[in-house]
Amino acid sequence: MRPLIRRSPLAGLFLALLAAVMVLAACAAFRPAEPTPTAPETEAIVAEVLARLATASEQPEAPSVAAAREALIEAVLARVRAEWDGTTPAVTTVALEQALKPDLETTLVTLYRRANPAVVYIIVSDRSSGSGFVYDRQGHIVTNNHVVADGRSYEIVFASGERRRGRLVGTDPDSDLAVLKVDDLPAAIDPLPIAETDDVVVGQFVVAIGNPFGNQGSMSLGIVSGLDRSLRSVRGAATGAYSLPRVIQTDAPINPGNSGGPLLTLDGRVVGVNSAIVSTTGVNSGVGFAIPAAAVRRIVPALIADGRYTYPYMGATFADAIGLAEQEAYGLPQIQGAYVLGVVAGGPAARAGLIAADPRTGRGGDLIIAIDDQPVQNFADLNGYLIFHTRVGQTVALTVLRQGRQLVVPLTLGARP
Repeated sequence: MRPLIRRSPLAGLFLALLAAVMVLAACAAFRPAEPTPTAPETEAIVAEVLARLATASEQPEAPSVAAAREALIEAVLARVRAEWDGTTPAVTTVALEQALKPDLETTLVTLYRRANPAVVYIIVSDRSSGSGFVYDRQGHIVTNNHVVADGRSYEIVFASGERRRGRLVGTDPDSDLAVLKVDDLPAAIDPLPIAETDDVVVGQFVVAIGNPFGNQGSMSLGIVSGLDRSLRSVRGAATGAYSLPRVIQTDAPINPGNSGGPLLTLDGRVVGVNSAIVSTTGVNSGVGFAIPAAAVRRIVPALIADGRYTYPYMGATFADAIGLAEQEAYGLPQIQGAYVLGVVAGGPAARAGLIAADPRTGRGGDLIIAIDDQPVQNFADLNGYLIFHTRVGQTVALTVLRQGRQLVVPLTLGARP
């Protein structure tokens, strides 16, 4: 039997607001007895907040559950402060936060309904498959480079069951990102928003949506397990030393077929593109990796415009990390920094005069401790700054320790071969 009344997305927030108002009434006891306070106009608060949310929901970018919750809290607290002479007892704030906190199940159901239509199943030349997601209204779809590599045809299956032929627009093996395009999108599909900041924290809930083992539209829940990991380039041995920094580690179950799908926050922002797992069995073992949103923001527009992304290039090789044993072996005064092991002849580093370690002893190389006044604790810091904050042709200032002296070396970046 169909229900007589269909619950709207704001209904849960309305009920939460009523509960919060009851909390506010109870909190009146914490107000000093003199003078007698005027009770908050609860009906007016309810009407005002719901009116704001209704107006916002009619806009092209409707508020997420989290945004709606914040709007409720701020609107209610603003009214309470006004009626309580500009003060809000701490107990009121805490109780209100708890009353309006959405339960996890409701949040996940809402997230899936909003995000899953934009997640696609990619069938590559009838021999392999993976995941992807709608990036913009022009039909561009973000996925992994390794999903589309060596493919001759691409069939895009949407959550609705509709199918489209996709064409390859651009690839980048060093970030494992690629872009496909379809001529048109099915109705009522909204592209997934890419996180505009990189404020992901360890312990934060994240959700992966994709097609593990061909099971379309599967969602899994986990947390951010670690940050600042690195993924090696899938290019050949000659250039395989390249790596992508700031990769997100997650325990959200990721299996073959999830590759290219989004890693989402609970408010529906893409913070990563699921790319790899560490496993001895070929299936999830609790250690998965996602390409960070910073790489998507920087690299995907170039793939759409030019079909490729050109990385800035120093023309030098570095020690991955410096432990106490390496510090002693290299004869370094500290472990913080990026140690220059080699310099490519005729490259930017060679032209700038960087000195590499003696290949026989491993000693005598420059130790880079800052770039453009940004501290460098290790090679990952240097690599992250180069990839996410510089361009080909830009001149950077390297602060180096050389034979007991500190000096600044200007270096003009080239294009990665």
